[in-house]
Amino acid sequence: MTDGPRIRVAGLLINGGRVLLVRQQKDGRTYWLLPGGGVEEGEELEDALLREITEECGMAPTAIRGPIALAETIPPAETPEGRHILHMVFAIDLGTASVELFSSDDAAVLGHAFVDQQELAGLDLRPPIHDYLRDYRPGDAFVSLGRMWVP
Repeated sequence: MTDGPRIRVAGLLINGGRVLLVRQQKDGRTYWLLPGGGVEEGEELEDALLREITEECGMAPTAIRGPIALAETIPPAETPEGRHILHMVFAIDLGTASVELFSSDDAAVLGHAFVDQQELAGLDLRPPIHDYLRDYRPGDAFVSLGRMWVP
């Protein structure tokens, strides 16, 4: 493992029962995640989320609520290439902006998709918070989703 945990902020945008996900490729693996990214030294969480959503989706949220959830990915001791990551999830709203057209400045982003909350189970989602995303409703209380790991 590397030195200390990394903090990652993520935005949960639901539109018509569909969750916005970003498809990424890293180290030869393709997977899905909520849009967002790493927090830089001295950066506030919401500022990091605004920056990351702009980079990955080409637009900035008009409202941010939360954090609404926390998940941790902690690799097992026998997985030295893994990294401890704290995933802080915020609810986001894009206001009246089009939610169908996205562009990304991030080379790791292969595309975007809105996925029906009831159809998330079949995706390789990182971290694996399928059940949380399926059941989430605006106004839900903050929840700690615990420790998760996907090799």
